[in-house]
Amino acid sequence: MRMKRMLIPALIVAVTIPSIGAENHKKKGSDRGMLERMEAVPCGAKQRGLTGVGSIFASAGIEAVNSEEKLCPQYLLRTDEMEYHIRPVDQKHAVLLPVGHEGEFKIKKNHMYLKVPDGDKKKRAYQVVAMKPLGTGEGAAEGAAYKRTERPVPSRPPEPRVGAQNTTPNPPPQ
Repeated sequence: MRMKRMLIPALIVAVTIPSIGAENHKKKGSDRGMLERMEAVPCGAKQRGLTGVGSIFASAGIEAVNSEEKLCPQYLLRTDEMEYHIRPVDQKHAVLLPVGHEGEFKIKKNHMYLKVPDGDKKKRAYQVVAMKPLGTGEGAAEGAAYKRTERPVPSRPPEPRVGAQNTTPNPPPQ
């Protein structure tokens, strides 16, 4: 009988301790952010012709270069804490993302893997060009929790100097 009394609490403790520890080791879910806007930014120049060999043939007048500026899509992905400026890693097969939709992402090493649940639900790799924490910059003082108030300095009449006589006559009593 005594053994049963000790066995039941021991079983309860043995069952509850692993379940408490398992909660700490759950996988963290994906972060979510809103695709705010897309911009076409210059990301390189496409050159054709005799640019490398042109210096040799420059005296003969053979220097033909057709240069076009290449534009790449750059997205602004905004979360509650950060703003990410991202570009697709695969420049040749870049897929346009739906602006104004929410996306799920994970950051591993130096790439962001983004999936848009409303779109085709494929994870694609993007490089992070810039990161900016929200709450810094021009509007940081407005969004801060602590706000310093400027108090006016109270004005006091100047105190008389020691040893100096008061040159103003006292008003007559009434």
